[in-house]
Amino acid sequence: MLKKILLGLLALIILLVGGFVIYVQLNWNKTYDIPYPELQVSTDSAVIAKGEYLVKGPAHCAICHVSSFDEMIKADGGEDIPLKGGVRFPLGPLGIISPANLTPDPETGIGRYTDGQLFRMMRHAVKPDGTGTLSLMMPFWNMADEDLVAIVSYLRSCEPIKNVVEPPSYTFVGKMVRATAPLFEPVYDPTPPDKAPPMEATIERGEYLARYVANCVGCHTARDPMTFEAIGPEYAGGMEMEPLPELHIKLGIDPDLWTRSVNITPHPNSALARFKTLDAWITRFRQGRLILNSPMDWGPFSRMSDEDLEALWLYLHSLDPIENDTGPVVFKKE
Repeated sequence: MLKKILLGLLALIILLVGGFVIYVQLNWNKTYDIPYPELQVSTDSAVIAKGEYLVKGPAHCAICHVSSFDEMIKADGGEDIPLKGGVRFPLGPLGIISPANLTPDPETGIGRYTDGQLFRMMRHAVKPDGTGTLSLMMPFWNMADEDLVAIVSYLRSCEPIKNVVEPPSYTFVGKMVRATAPLFEPVYDPTPPDKAPPMEATIERGEYLARYVANCVGCHTARDPMTFEAIGPEYAGGMEMEPLPELHIKLGIDPDLWTRSVNITPHPNSALARFKTLDAWITRFRQGRLILNSPMDWGPFSRMSDEDLEALWLYLHSLDPIENDTGPVVFKKE
């Protein structure tokens, strides 16, 4: 009798596991029928210039969409590197991804896609082929229409460069997360404004930048390392980011060094509190990268306007102070 019960339990377990494996294989790369936003690119020079500022500044596209870590280092330092994509980013147990070629090349870049496909990618986190992507990595769903138009208009104006980018390579764990984690689903109901808050030193502008352009909230919030869901208060820091060994070696630093985001709420013991004045805050950003392996895109952020940096300063100081000792910024896993 006991033997029959054990065999029955074993059969049930096998059935459940097999069913889950089939579910993952059928759903990890499913497509979504999301309408295209009704936006159109512009050839107006002022619109294109605004897009260039966003791409090379607060939206920091110019750092990740390069072809190598050498180019990433150069772009962070201010060199004008073509956004041809292809650098390989390991995501630990999830697999490996590569940022896309954002030049208007008709075979390997965004020249293959319609404006609608590009706007949908930014607004709904749905790629041109209809599959979903991790919305948190490009949190532009509530970016104003005019800023989306400016960015795509600028990218369309760049020189086309042919560069084949390898597709993502997901492990089974990565496929499992993609099939089940909410952050890999499309953004169905964004609420973007038509117009962005003016580039002025206002709390409204600061929140807009922190949430939907520069993505301060993405990294300065503790997150589950598998699903990327928030597991701590917004802006209170504590997100742990594993090293990129190839990049670390090129920088001449220990490839086993991890980093942890800091608390940027206005608590007396936070990292924000170290900057006693607005001038000190802006001066720090103008210095650019000081910690070589910091995942923060200091290069692009150092090129933001004074008005935008002050807007961030005002917004962060308007938040509720949260006590959270995040520990060392740079550390080794035991």
